[in-house]
This record gives sequence, C-alpha cells and structure tokens, in this order.
Amino acid sequence: MYKLLLCWRYLISRYLALACIVSIMLGVATLIVVNSVMAGFSTKLKDRLHGLLSDVLVESLVHDGFPDPEGKMQRIWSSPVGDKIQAMTPTIDIPGLIQITYHGQAMPPRPIRLIGIDPKGRASLGGFKEYLTDERNRENPSFELSPEVKRLHDEKYAMPMPPPHFVQPLGKDEPPTPEPMQEEPKIVANVIVGYAIANHRARRVSIDDPNKDIPVLERGDEAILVTVSGQLLKGGEMPRPVFDNVVVADFFKSEMSEYDAQNVFVPLDWLQRIRTMQNRATTLQIRLKNYRDAPEVVQALKELFPQPTFFVETWEDKQSTILAAIAHERGLLNVLLFMIIGVAGFGILAIFAMIVAEKKRDIGVLKALGASNGGVLRIFVGYALLLGLVGAALGTILGLAITVHLNEIEHLIGRLTGEEMFPRDVYYFDQIPTNIQPWMVALVNIGAIAIAVVFSVLPALRAALLHPVQALRYE
Repeated sequence: MYKLLLCWRYLISRYLALACIVSIMLGVATLIVVNSVMAGFSTKLKDRLHGLLSDVLVESLVHDGFPDPEGKMQRIWSSPVGDKIQAMTPTIDIPGLIQITYHGQAMPPRPIRLIGIDPKGRASLGGFKEYLTDERNRENPSFELSPEVKRLHDEKYAMPMPPPHFVQPLGKDEPPTPEPMQEEPKIVANVIVGYAIANHRARRVSIDDPNKDIPVLERGDEAILVTVSGQLLKGGEMPRPVFDNVVVADFFKSEMSEYDAQNVFVPLDWLQRIRTMQNRATTLQIRLKNYRDAPEVVQALKELFPQPTFFVETWEDKQSTILAAIAHERGLLNVLLFMIIGVAGFGILAIFAMIVAEKKRDIGVLKALGASNGGVLRIFVGYALLLGLVGAALGTILGLAITVHLNEIEHLIGRLTGEEMFPRDVYYFDQIPTNIQPWMVALVNIGAIAIAVVFSVLPALRAALLHPVQALRYE
C-alpha cells in the first residue's frame, strides 16, 4: 500500500512529473492524428483503386486486344469458378489525347486514358455511377444527353436549319414539294469526362469559395479525342492516328486527381468503330461475390487464358507498387514519430535519476525500516507506469478530439493565417480523410506506456540497490 501512496504523492507534488506527462501526451496525440490521417488517405486511395479496377482483371498484352469478348465471358461463366463471380464486363483502356476549345481558342492537347465501356455493365462492378456528378445519371448511367444539356449543345453548336426551298410545280393543283436534303447531320458520340480535365482548381482558394473550380469544359461542349488505330498498317508500319468530335454528357469525380485528370469514359462500340477493332476488347473486368476467392479465381482464369496473350491479376497485384509504397511510408513515419515519445522516455530517465539522488535519504530510511530491494524497485517502476498511463490517457483524448474535428481546425487555422494547410488544388477533395483504427490507438498507448516503464528501470535499479548505511552515513 505504501508503494501506491508514494507514487501518487510524487505524481501530484513534483512539477517535473507534469513535464513527462505533457511530453507523453503530445507524442501519443501526434501519433494518433497522423496515423488516422494516413489511414484515411490509404483507405480512400484503396477504395478508389478497387472501384476503378474491379476485383480481377483479364488483360490483353497485344496492341489490338482480343476478339469475341462476349464468348470469353461465357467461357468464364461456364467455368468451375463461374459461381463465384457476381458481374463482368469488357472494356477498352488505351492512351489518347483530348483537345478543348476554351473561349474560342484551341488549347494544347493533353494526354488522357480513353476507357470504352458499356455504362450499365460497368456500373454493375461498382466504382463508377456513384462518382458521376449528375444525380439523375447515377440511377441509370448512360451516355445520353439530358434534355437541358442537349438544348445547351444545340444552342451553341447546331447550325440553324435553313427554311425549305419550294419548287414551283408544273401542275396547277399540285402542292409544292421541298427539295430533298443533300446531307444528313453527323451523329456525335457522347462521353463522360474526368472532373479535373474539365475544371481547373484555383490556387489558394477557400473551400467555401463558390468559384474554387474554374470550368474549361461544360456539359454540352464539344471536344476532340485523338488515339491510334487498333490495326497495324501493311508492311508493319505504325498505326495511324484517328480522331473524332465528342460531346460532354457528364463528369466523373472520384476525388482522386490522378484519375479525374486522366480518365475519359466513352461508348465501347464507338471506340471499337473508330479504332477499327470491332468485337474486340483489351480488358475483362470481374467483380467477385467474395474477394477472399480471388486467388482461386485468378488461378482458374490463368488456365483458361494462358500467357503471353493474356495477363490475369487482382487489383492489388496491378497496384502493388503504390500500395507497398504507402505501407512502407506509413511504417517509416511511425518509427520517426515514436522518437517523440522516446524524447519523453529520456526525460523520465533524467527526472528519475534526479529523484533518486534527491531522495537518497528517504530511500535509506525505507530500507532501514524493512523495505526490500524489490519494494523500492516497484515504487519507481510504478511511478513511471502511472506517468505513462496518465500521459497516454490524456494524449488519447486529445488525439481523438483533434482527429474528429480536424477539418474544422484546418479551416480555423486557414482563416487565421491566410495559408491553406490542405491544398485543394492538389487533392481535389474538400475534406481531409481520417480513419480512426481502435487497434492502432491501443498499440500507440501500449508503446507509450512501455517506453515510460523501460526508461525508469535503470534509475529504479540504482535506488533498489542502494545500501541504507551509505544513504544515511552523513545524516
């Protein structure tokens, strides 16, 4: 009992103990906030990558893709792993260019990814319709123009139809007939453009500013898409460039600037026609009923579609480089941030060394009265444990409070300093993503308490091994 009383007295009576508690508290709070933000970014990135790529991909390694995608999907449905598949759709994913006309001036072409899809089939995989900006298009995704967009396009681009020119008939009672039309208007394909292609995020802009996004391409506007033919020319020459005018039907906004600034979704049949690769595709995207079956499905599909013509992998395999980089960066950041708590540990070491030197007489009296070496050791280790518990508890409360209100704090600091902590022209989403993981909070607390206890062992051993005669020699 005396050990606990002494620990509590030291805790409330020494201001140096407050410094240890504050240092542990700040270290724990920093680790919780940084880990929650890193986990938020990681989760957001994984969700977007998973949604855009589906669970399993069967890709062609040749320039013009593979023929008969419908037949290949039937082979997959009929295979032993067909019952593990929920949805499947063919796509064409190729590089291209887009040229936009802004205020009557043709802007330089910019590189993009042209993705030919069937909108309903692509929506069945997930990660598509929920990112369309037109809410009406999310319910039934398609490339059709809404009546408002069609009216805007016709007002901006359509030439007024000339009035019919009537030819005077030869007969007196015959009605006049109009001259036949010489040409029919060309049908232009409709596309869904990445939000960051069509909008430029203004620099140093507030989230509340209604003009934070400067549109360079609006619904109903026309643009030019350029790619290359899917067929090689005679003599092995390089494919020839092909291009066509398209109309913007909607925007794709996943809040991942890398994808919103590159992806342009186009009708699959239009892309097949313009590339002269009818009834061909470059990728089969597959969604599983249970992602845990992915290794089995991948192995079965590798037997159905062997290399080198095809390549079968999961979305994690395809993005393994970026996922591994995120995991390594997060681990390295944790090691660096734990040094903050390490500083608190050295503070505990120094403070405990001072306490042992100051309380030499008291330690001698305790040992003279019968306190054992183990009892004295437990006093100082218990004191360090108490400091760690209090500091970790306060740090957890502070870290969780900052994480929950992180966006409000960021807005307040931005208004006070005039500088934006979270540049929205880089990330293209308006809120700092956070993900509080209970196991991470528990590990941070255990680590902080363990550091506090470990750094107290050396001074505690010194106190425990102190001989009472030496401690009381000059008393």
